[in-house]
Amino acid sequence: MTGVDLTAWILGPLLGLMTFLFIFRIILTWYPQVDLNRLPFNLIAWPTEPFLIPVRKLVPPIGGVDITPIIWVAIFTLAREILLGQQGLLTMLAHVN
Repeated sequence: MTGVDLTAWILGPLLGLMTFLFIFRIILTWYPQVDLNRLPFNLIAWPTEPFLIPVRKLVPPIGGVDITPIIWVAIFTLAREILLGQQGLLTMLAHVN
């Protein structure tokens, strides 16, 4: 297994998991009464909050809606496609070897 294969093997599930967590975070915004400090919701809030805090400083809520999780879903999806898609950088490097 080459370094490119190992990187793709680690990044694929990691980027997929983060996208999945941010989608759940979007769903949780529909339920403001949910306490994000309690199980099982803190398992979603804990890994996503460090990404959301700096973006919230740049992008304020629009009409009272926090759109920062949507921004991160787009970023992780784009990164996964650029790196691991059919013509992604890591995919093409793996085929060169």
